[in-house]
Amino acid sequence: MTILIKNGNIVNEGRSFRGDLIVNNDRIEDIFEGNCAPRGNYDDIIDATGCVVLPGVIDEHVHFREPGLTQKADIESESRAAAYGGVTSFFDMPNTNPQTTSLEALDDKFARGKQKSHVNYSFFFGATNSNVELLKQLDIHRVPGVKLFMGASTGNMLVDKMEALKAVFEESARLGLPVMTHCEDSQLISRNMAEIVAKYGEDPDVKYHPVIRDEEVCSKSSELAVQLARESGAHLHIAHLSTAKELALLDHKNITGEAVIAHLVFSDEDYATKKALVKCNPAVKSKADRDALRHALMDGTIYTIGTDHAPHQLQDKQGGCIKAASGMPMIQFSLVSMLELVDAGILSLEKMVELMAHHPASLFQMKDRGYLRKGYKADITIVKPNCPWTVTKDVIQSKCKWSPLEGKTFNWQVQQTFCNGHLVYNQGKFDTDYRAEEIEFRK
Repeated sequence: MTILIKNGNIVNEGRSFRGDLIVNNDRIEDIFEGNCAPRGNYDDIIDATGCVVLPGVIDEHVHFREPGLTQKADIESESRAAAYGGVTSFFDMPNTNPQTTSLEALDDKFARGKQKSHVNYSFFFGATNSNVELLKQLDIHRVPGVKLFMGASTGNMLVDKMEALKAVFEESARLGLPVMTHCEDSQLISRNMAEIVAKYGEDPDVKYHPVIRDEEVCSKSSELAVQLARESGAHLHIAHLSTAKELALLDHKNITGEAVIAHLVFSDEDYATKKALVKCNPAVKSKADRDALRHALMDGTIYTIGTDHAPHQLQDKQGGCIKAASGMPMIQFSLVSMLELVDAGILSLEKMVELMAHHPASLFQMKDRGYLRKGYKADITIVKPNCPWTVTKDVIQSKCKWSPLEGKTFNWQVQQTFCNGHLVYNQGKFDTDYRAEEIEFRK
């Protein structure tokens, strides 16, 4: 099929301009500045007047819960939520059941993605204290990188032996694979937890979550990760930075950082009203930390934006620091949340596109994605400003059917999501039959 997207404000590679874009099958055939696309017999014409045309969002950090935890979410439901939110590619994390720490489990996930995913997909391989030899057998063209849990957030996926940590970094460096780390110091968490429980009882109020998982918990672990990366030469990408202190560790070259929506939108003041709905690991912290992260988006310190999309059943979000599960579903609302920050003057539209599309594609060396370029895959999102709508249960596509943003009114709305040139989402209509592609890397 040939599709003409006309009269839109195209935002790409640091520029914004009025123009037209032609899609031919799964690729971008051409881009014209100034609304001068040639006349022709197009199979479809999308009038993007008054809208903004963006490269599709790449969410480098999601937990789609399949296999083994599908009462919370699954690849079909969460990839549908992604498409509704303008996200055209995702990288899923390995803490499923079974964990993605064997080649067989990795192959199984790819098979599930092929069968179920409405947007483009890939899966991180998870490091453990004992599986470094398997890294040597990875196909570096299939996986974005190695996920390393350096904090007690994910059961027995914690890697806490120094010998194993060094081996993971060294082998990843040899393979040219980025190491994406969850950095929280488990011993400090245990110490802080014991102190808070002694003071406030067996399940302390969730407002103490950022006290238990405080700045020191994050910074100490991140400092160790930076040390290991520098010694090995590996590229370290620190996931979900949550403190101002950690920002000083980034060198914007081999040490990069991700901010996620929760830490950019919420602060510790939100525990009073939203309770455990905003409980996540690392914890949502102070307004000062949130504002430092926001500032770091525009000045180039933060390199990417993800979601750490992590659905739970609502019943599992009840309780305090111990009983309530950590994590929240955010993928459907990540783009519109960031567009709100654009409206607030916190970052520019061009910078937002870098953080949510260009930089993830470049960091993980995705083949032909992340940019609006001739010959690239036609992963395209069209959004419209001044189109208010409110988050209600009936619009939530995630299987868990709740959101900490419920009741919030957004000014921007996703109009269309093209995945490989296919119009998978169109103004509330969704193609349930479409299945997307496995992402290729380093080719």
